[in-house]
Amino acid sequence: MFDRDFIIVNGKIVLPHGILQRGSIQVEEGRIVKVTEEGIRLKRRSLDARGRYIMPGMIDLHSDAIEKEIEPRPNSRFPIDIALFELDKKFSACGITTAFHAISYAGDELGIRSNQIATETIKKLNQMRKKFGIRTKAHARFEITDREAIPYLEEIIEAGCIDLFSIMDHTPGQGQFKEVAFFKNYYGTVYQKTDAELEKIIERKKEKAKAMRGHLQYILNLCLSKNLRLVSHDDDSQEKVAWLSQMGVSISEFPVNLEAARAASERGIHICLGSPNALRGESQSKNLSAREAISLGYGNILCSDYSPMSMLHAVFTLWRVGILSLHEAVNLVSLHPAQAVGLDHEVGSIAEGKEADLVWVEMEDEIPRVRKAFVSGREVYSSC
Repeated sequence: MFDRDFIIVNGKIVLPHGILQRGSIQVEEGRIVKVTEEGIRLKRRSLDARGRYIMPGMIDLHSDAIEKEIEPRPNSRFPIDIALFELDKKFSACGITTAFHAISYAGDELGIRSNQIATETIKKLNQMRKKFGIRTKAHARFEITDREAIPYLEEIIEAGCIDLFSIMDHTPGQGQFKEVAFFKNYYGTVYQKTDAELEKIIERKKEKAKAMRGHLQYILNLCLSKNLRLVSHDDDSQEKVAWLSQMGVSISEFPVNLEAARAASERGIHICLGSPNALRGESQSKNLSAREAISLGYGNILCSDYSPMSMLHAVFTLWRVGILSLHEAVNLVSLHPAQAVGLDHEVGSIAEGKEADLVWVEMEDEIPRVRKAFVSGREVYSSC
């Protein structure tokens, strides 16, 4: 197809091990066939990058932004298909070309985190997958205190509807909410719940947590039988990381302290940190700083968490403050996440033979701006 055959010239091409300051990329039928510092002279459509950075498309392993698209305010909900389409546009404008929607099975939590809505969202995502501009995948999140979620999870796992599976435990007293006050402050503020209502939720979660290991092992084994990568959420100790590693977890997202991050690193587990944390310079919950973890070598992936726009800005911030070189920072949102989920043979870096998932970035007053985004050589966003 003509629109997927073109040449990009005069770009600062970000490769895994460095930057071509004045490079060219040849794309045929949506794949990269040549990357060079020399000019390319062919009778092809030629696009002049005008000195802009050309990055591999960013890969977001954990975005729960869909929750706010469906329900931007408590009890004000939009149709799921509309929310998915609108978020697809936002992702491409942010330079994200592969997104894993993190969808929660969490019956004891608030808002739209319910088993019914989660299943409906994942099914709708699968039905619409080919209509989106970017690569769209499902990341099912299982709140391990929710035993009622098991039948729903069995259905979507057996049907091959998910691409990544994570386990989380938001029971106060450990993990993200080591202090009960943090749990009450967050959920009370966001969902307008009284202290008495929150106390009931807390007691129910603590009671269910006592009997979770049996059904957790069952559902993880089911995932492994389908070759799904397993993720743990908010790890808080060396013992927890060791236990989860034995059950097949290969990605630790948002470890809450250096002890857990170090333990994951020593076991060869990928460590996924939040780009909002890296951009802001601190954790929302006053847990581990992403910048500190990356500086110490305990973080090799960034994900958007709740803010898709933060990924690109976190990358350039890590470069600007001197924590990483630019190509190393870009690897956190491209090659490393691709490797963690087994997609690196197709995407994740600008290399001959791979899909032409490309993002043009222009620096303006030290702020990076996406000017174009391509998925398999197809332009999905342009602002120039």
